[in-house]
Amino acid sequence: MSLLKVTIDNKTIEVEPGTTILQAARMIGPDVAPPAMCYYTKLKTSGGYCRTCLVKVSKGSEKDPRPMPKLVASCRTTVMDGMEVENFTSPEVVDARNGVVEFLLLNHPLDCPICDQAGECHLQDLSYENGKSKTRNEFERRTFEKIDIGDKIQLHMTRCILCYRCVKVADQFTPERVHGVINRGEVSEISTYIQHAVDNDFSGNMIDVCPVGALTDKTFRFKSRVWFLKPVDAHRNCDKCSGKTVLWKYGQEIYRITGRKDQWGEVEEFICNTCRFDKKAPSDWTEEGPRKLSRHSVISQGQYGAKTKFVASPVTLPNKQLS
Repeated sequence: MSLLKVTIDNKTIEVEPGTTILQAARMIGPDVAPPAMCYYTKLKTSGGYCRTCLVKVSKGSEKDPRPMPKLVASCRTTVMDGMEVENFTSPEVVDARNGVVEFLLLNHPLDCPICDQAGECHLQDLSYENGKSKTRNEFERRTFEKIDIGDKIQLHMTRCILCYRCVKVADQFTPERVHGVINRGEVSEISTYIQHAVDNDFSGNMIDVCPVGALTDKTFRFKSRVWFLKPVDAHRNCDKCSGKTVLWKYGQEIYRITGRKDQWGEVEEFICNTCRFDKKAPSDWTEEGPRKLSRHSVISQGQYGAKTKFVASPVTLPNKQLS
């Protein structure tokens, strides 16, 4: 099988046929990789919803060098031999991405100061890089009541950007899906079937794949900011999943447990609810060492080594003021 040559932001790489532009860009590195809010490597049919990964194809291929007439979604467009792509080097792409972010923020509330996702939120990163300082929207934001979709997960639909990741997790990793997207257009929302709750062994992974603070862990809600905690790789023998997790600790206390994510914010191996919610004692885990974070958010700014003393104290706020 012959490899295909593609150039993205003046950097060339050879990839296998069927590789998308986004996947090829990630192989080159984060300097040329477009942002993605809905695409998720391990979720089939994901991508194509948020449009944040739009790029400009300035040369279609060696056989047909004509540029594509419109910007394309890099997560859904496959590479052709000799293709040339512009991402950050194209003012047209940057302007379009600014517009997409403006649309995403039309209804998204300014909840960052009280949102558990703050510090590891992809929408925060995206709005910092491509957002506007003021909104042009004159209408009221849409709002929804917070609901519990299980005893461990709370849905804050007001923050949702309809990336469909949680729906695809439920479709592909759980036996009986009881939630999805209802209604259409601006009144679309994630919801459960009447009198049903999300209750299965892998439902907690919906929290990990959510790029914003729409799905939050009720056992961790409002307990601390993530940059006050120390992420540690750990594992345990589990008969349901790999048991490979990240413990978010303050001192010796485990505040929350998540799956291990790669540099693109995607979970490497999905974990079960037993590991995520029920095993909060240090004796349950075998620690491997501090988690190396490659994200450029505030969490990765507090670099620490094996001998660094952790002295930051968490902020605990009364639930009655925030709920």
